[in-house]
Amino acid sequence: MSPWPSLVTAIALLVYLVLTINVGRARAKYKIMPPQMSGDPNFERVVRVQQNTLEQLVLFLPALWLFSQFVSPIWGASLGAVWVVGRMVYAWGYYQAAEKRTLGFAIGSLTVLTLLGGALVGIIFPLLKPLI
Repeated sequence: MSPWPSLVTAIALLVYLVLTINVGRARAKYKIMPPQMSGDPNFERVVRVQQNTLEQLVLFLPALWLFSQFVSPIWGASLGAVWVVGRMVYAWGYYQAAEKRTLGFAIGSLTVLTLLGGALVGIIFPLLKPLI
């Protein structure tokens, strides 16, 4: 198996780790102590970036690996890298204002849909081949 999907996975997890650290830093900056999850809108945006990225990882990682296994590890890793960039664009925009998150969210969502759709084609096509 190609190491490229593994590298993208590690980078995606590092991005998530940084976003998690940012939540801790924002807690201190805005004086929002656990278990409190709301208060300053700036803090709430930082938390939403981290939580949304966690939610997206649940779809992204299996889709990345299925696509890489059944279609192409190089194309999977390339699309995965686009997803990582999309997450960074999403975070940067959302940290500034909620309405600035759209481009990054669109990049990530389209990438996941491409990975998942491609994986399904890569899985189903060989299953149907003997029937055709």
